[in-house]
Amino acid sequence: MIYLTLFKTHHFLYFIGSLNFSQQYTKSNNNCIMGTICHRGLIHILCQGTQNALSTTGNSEIQYNMMKDMYTGCEIVMGNLEITMMEHNRDFSFLQSIREVTGYILFAVNEFSRLPLDHLRVIRGTMLYEDQYALAVMINYQKDGQHGLQELGLTRLTEILEGGVKIIQNKYLSYAPQVNWLDIVRDGSADILIQDNGPENACDEACGDVPCWGPGKDKCQRLTKTVCAPQCNGRCFGENPSECCHIECAGGCSGPLDTDCFACRNFNNSGPCVRQCPQALLYNKNTFKMEPNPNAKYQYGSICVAQCPLNFVVDGSSCVINCPPNTMEVEKNGVKRCEPCGGLCPKACHGTGTQTRQTVDAFNIDSFINCTKIQGSLHFLVTGIKGDDYNSVPPLDPEKLKIFNTVREITDILSIQSWPESMSDLSVFSNLQTIQGRSLYRTYSLMVVKIPSLTSLGLRSLRRINDGNVYITGNKKLCYHDTINWTRIFSGSSRPQRRQKQTDIKDNCPRIAEGHVCDPLCADGCWGPGPSQCLSCRKYSRGGTCVPECMFLTGERREFATSSGECLPCHPECKVQEGKETCTGPGADQCVACANLQDGPHCVPSCPEGVMAGEGVIFKYPNKQGRCEPCHSNCTQGCSQSVLVIFISITSQTTTAIVLGVIALVFVGFSIFVLTVLYRRGLAIRRKRAMRRYMENGERFEPLDPGEKGSKVCARFLKPTELRKIKLLGNGVFGTVHKGIWIPEGDTVKLPVAIKTIHDRTGRQTFYEETDHMRAMGSLDHMNVVRILGICTGVNLQLVTQLSTQGSLLEHVRNHKNKLNPQRLLNWCVQIAKGMYYLEENRMVHRNLAARNVLLRNNYTAQISDYGIADLLYPDDKKYFYNEVKTPIKWMALESILFRRYTHQSDVWSYGVTIWEMMSYGAEPYDKMRPQDVPDLLEKGERLSQPQICTIDVYMVMVKCWMVDENIRPAFKELANEFTRMARDPPRYLVIKVRHLVDIQGVPKIEDFPRGCCLKQHQIVPI
Repeated sequence: MIYLTLFKTHHFLYFIGSLNFSQQYTKSNNNCIMGTICHRGLIHILCQGTQNALSTTGNSEIQYNMMKDMYTGCEIVMGNLEITMMEHNRDFSFLQSIREVTGYILFAVNEFSRLPLDHLRVIRGTMLYEDQYALAVMINYQKDGQHGLQELGLTRLTEILEGGVKIIQNKYLSYAPQVNWLDIVRDGSADILIQDNGPENACDEACGDVPCWGPGKDKCQRLTKTVCAPQCNGRCFGENPSECCHIECAGGCSGPLDTDCFACRNFNNSGPCVRQCPQALLYNKNTFKMEPNPNAKYQYGSICVAQCPLNFVVDGSSCVINCPPNTMEVEKNGVKRCEPCGGLCPKACHGTGTQTRQTVDAFNIDSFINCTKIQGSLHFLVTGIKGDDYNSVPPLDPEKLKIFNTVREITDILSIQSWPESMSDLSVFSNLQTIQGRSLYRTYSLMVVKIPSLTSLGLRSLRRINDGNVYITGNKKLCYHDTINWTRIFSGSSRPQRRQKQTDIKDNCPRIAEGHVCDPLCADGCWGPGPSQCLSCRKYSRGGTCVPECMFLTGERREFATSSGECLPCHPECKVQEGKETCTGPGADQCVACANLQDGPHCVPSCPEGVMAGEGVIFKYPNKQGRCEPCHSNCTQGCSQSVLVIFISITSQTTTAIVLGVIALVFVGFSIFVLTVLYRRGLAIRRKRAMRRYMENGERFEPLDPGEKGSKVCARFLKPTELRKIKLLGNGVFGTVHKGIWIPEGDTVKLPVAIKTIHDRTGRQTFYEETDHMRAMGSLDHMNVVRILGICTGVNLQLVTQLSTQGSLLEHVRNHKNKLNPQRLLNWCVQIAKGMYYLEENRMVHRNLAARNVLLRNNYTAQISDYGIADLLYPDDKKYFYNEVKTPIKWMALESILFRRYTHQSDVWSYGVTIWEMMSYGAEPYDKMRPQDVPDLLEKGERLSQPQICTIDVYMVMVKCWMVDENIRPAFKELANEFTRMARDPPRYLVIKVRHLVDIQGVPKIEDFPRGCCLKQHQIVPI
């Protein structure tokens, strides 16, 4: 369940609730507002944009203060961001919080030097400037001075969903042409106009071939589209085919899932990015109906919400400010929705009877247009009908009285004391249903007095007078009124009666003497001549007119009768029957037969295609009987029939046919032989290519021989003859590591690998235990864990793994400390945490996590290595004790040093030290202390100092990893989530200043570490 509360302050809309979409749109709030529902204290800040283009509101001071009030703290601009005609001394730092603009951005005729939109990632372009530009930057320089726009400052802008770019006549802007706009603009055909700007300047050398937004190493453009592999359909977070963003991502991502997006292309459904929000109706395959979806959500901008904000109305599946035409706002079950009016939409109007509005007249009659309810009374006096010369009121045009055809209710009284001579009835009130009588004239709520032209009332729809009496007198030609069963009209009232008598009817025409009688189809009297003026019908009615019979068996459109005798048409999908009734009710499931197709009990014009159901999309096809049948489960785009039926017809048995058949069989046999040879050759080629991909890209693919059974273990058992050692890489506690090649038996392909030889130094039992552990490790397959590709059980156990050409993380941060940026460092933190979480899920305790044991598959992907120390934690064991393996004291948790106890939580301690190494550019922890002195230091509460580039947020994560109580240290899953959040805004958490190149020889190497109890451990070469 998603809770959502909205309140409005100035121009902001604050969302407090568990709308846990991409966390770049959220920020923590520890003090929830009273009266709201808070979940984990997340607040989402949205603000309204503008639509002024180049026009201004007031002077520049007023305009600046208005913008500052609107956009301070704003994260999502719901509309356009327009900044025009601002001086160079204005401070626009309040724009730095903006992350997304749904409309367009316009910067024009300004004098300041830089656009402070450092956190803007996406421009959606739902509205476009000049109908084609999502970003327009124009004429931003001082006409008679030296001030003007020099940098765009859009360093995180990675996507424009709709529209193009227009950057023209910015005298001092030098870096706009350098930006790769094709990587940002989604629509390749969008117009990109960049001209008449300042002289072009070169990007910083650190950017290399990558474009830039301005001078400096931190202004390099981040490419997320043009550098992607061809397999990617949108954006990517790396250059490999496995590093594509989800198709619903916008602005880039941190991983391949729909929950890793920086922003959503369409809608954000509380975390995942989706094409559309969960619909309000789902197709029920059991009842064959569209039924309400209990998990439905509404579209609010680019967000899916369970409830619309308080000042919005639900229209279909969207949150809107106002209902569209011909709909009205209706509240059902506490939710305000837009519903069709079913005719004229309700409109309440003030009546007459006040000092300034005594009667309906030529001046005020237009105020009653489209009114359905009169709040008050309606008076028709001679000064209104015939005019008032004293007040210069002209006579009322009788045609204007037709305005009252829309009136259905009067809350007080209807008083008619004057009427046009050309009108013989009151049919302009033919739709009036109720007179409330809340305020009466004396005791009357309906008065018709001395109208000489009136022959009938014509109030054919009047069914209830809640309070008050009826006064009809002095109408010499008025008939039919005394046939009305007034008691039936008064009986609908539930209010206490104030009347002594209900009617006062006198001095009108005698109906029998004149021959004015009701139609024979009427019951309870009539309002005038004809079957349409009946108070009620003796038999049936159709559209307010009494009829002798419904069209049960005749007519183009057949009918059925309701319990009240109303004739209503059958559903349009019902098939007209001859000699019998066509339907029993108004629904499509109440037809005797269907005119087109039948889906379950319902008659339908076509079978459902692409309709959302509870577990997916429904497709059906019509069978020969006209019933809708479900398509096969493998059909994803519909079908014409469920199964393929092949009919074979043999028309002759001649000798010629037999000969031709034999020739065809020979030809087919020869073709199959040739195709088999080509297929086997192609299979061998694909096998070689697959093995190379298996080694080089780490894809989870391994060709199996015919008859070979797949298993969970990914590693192969290799023969010693398949391995060739080339170069010694190093020595470790358990053996040596060589660079080598693997030549699979029967193949000629040579695959570069790392070969680790395990020497049995502690007895056969340890040797076999180590073999079992390594075989278990062979089942691991994760992008952040070095994979074991094979196991060779010769004289000594040999493990074959991927060969890392980039070296260890420790070497990399030491050798390239001047080229590292916050984004890459935080991404490595996330990847190491995810790899360790994967080991934890597979019940593996690493025991030896350090920066030297983290390898780099490439410049962006880190992998955990060193399987010589990692051990298996079996399901029945909560902790596992080791006794004989040498371990590095400075990376170990306190309980591991004192009690030799190793758990996943002790790995968390080592993770914290590893992160410290990385943030310290490869410095050794406790470098001035001997290993044997470290336990005493830790017991005193001392910890590693805060690295220079880390903010307090990052350092506190390290401190949590070094808590003495292992039960309160964060889990690896929590660490991965925390660093993922930080990676979405790296400069906020890591502060890396521009440094001059330093002599890397001054950085200590692994060989220079002090020798102690962990000397041999430091000399292990990671694999």
